[in-house]
Amino acid sequence: MKCLSFIVLLIIFLKGHCVEQYCKINDAEHCKERDEGYKYKKVEKYEEYIEAIHNAERNYIECNATRCECFKDIIIRDLKPFKKNGISKELIDIAKTRGTFYQIIGGKLYREKDCMFPSRCAGIEHFLLKIIHNLTDMDLVVNTRDYPQSNKHFGKPLPVFSFSKTPQYYDIMYPAWAFWEGGPAISLYPRGLGRWDQHRELLNKASENIPWNKKKEKVFFRGSRTSSERDNLILLSRKNPNLVDAQYTKNQAWKSDEDTLHAPPASEVPLESHCAYKYLFNYRGVAASFRYKHLFLCRSLVFHVGDEWTEFYYDAMKPWIHFIPVPKDASQTDLKELIQFAIDNDILSEKIANRGRDFIWHKLRMKDILCFWKKLLKSYGKIFSYKPVLDKRDGIGDCDWFNFGGNEFDWLGGEGTIGGSE
Repeated sequence: MKCLSFIVLLIIFLKGHCVEQYCKINDAEHCKERDEGYKYKKVEKYEEYIEAIHNAERNYIECNATRCECFKDIIIRDLKPFKKNGISKELIDIAKTRGTFYQIIGGKLYREKDCMFPSRCAGIEHFLLKIIHNLTDMDLVVNTRDYPQSNKHFGKPLPVFSFSKTPQYYDIMYPAWAFWEGGPAISLYPRGLGRWDQHRELLNKASENIPWNKKKEKVFFRGSRTSSERDNLILLSRKNPNLVDAQYTKNQAWKSDEDTLHAPPASEVPLESHCAYKYLFNYRGVAASFRYKHLFLCRSLVFHVGDEWTEFYYDAMKPWIHFIPVPKDASQTDLKELIQFAIDNDILSEKIANRGRDFIWHKLRMKDILCFWKKLLKSYGKIFSYKPVLDKRDGIGDCDWFNFGGNEFDWLGGEGTIGGSE
């Protein structure tokens, strides 16, 4: 009799556990219909988020990481405007004013002498030199500025390579220089944020040292005020410091506390320290944010604000599957509700955090970056309408060209070492 009573009590407990732990998150379909009312009574204001997650999971098909297949659609899309008529010498000549001019001729890499940002060029050249022997002859205009160059509302499409863009631009996206070097320089990273391979290992170790159940149940953000889109999170933090720890840091344009929303600037924080928090916010900067990919490796839940600015890998990551999408004009009330939803649905939050981390860890490796560069340039090289030949730079002189050979370059009349070589 005692045994029977124990079994009855156990069944009651398990049924109650199903309602409390699962009906209010994305496993509701596995609970009985009579439990549905309980779920929505508990989280009625979250119904919109729950439905968005259900729809995302029903429609999601995981991409194949083999041969960087996850990103092939970006190459097809970005080269499409040039495919019908091909890339002409005239288009390249017009595009030259929008970036740094490179040539790949006979398995060698050449670059015009002047590069607006030498460390950024070095980051790009690191990858080009690794794949150059598999490429046909071609001319390249690579934009190392933050902003894209070929606007759809002004003139014909120009074959300019840019690391980031919005749907308003024709630019061809390539993996940013910062995967190797030349990223944003701050006091913690005075030579710029780079070496993605090294940051991967450091962040993975940090995430292992601070698993989900040991992380602080709080939003964390540090960054400069590059956009007013960030203001509401900062103001919410000042009103609700137990919920959000978000503060502005200095940037090169900082002059007074007015530039940090009338508060003293906070100290910069290493990327690994972000892993101590369950919830991390990502905002665009001038263009797409370099920090974005790093945040996922903390195994923290990433809140990604806005959807206009992208890099080549963004489209393969899906809202509600890998991250929580946040409108760029979200009010403080909107932000608070979304954050509270994540807190109230801890199992779901951890699930999304893990999916985001696994995508970046398994599908955005250094070999995937090289693979993308190779596929992009092989496809690009097939749509030239002329045969590129080495530009002798008439009237300027041969010494204005770099000829990169292996890990050294020749000034067609001198020798030196490439900055940033391995």
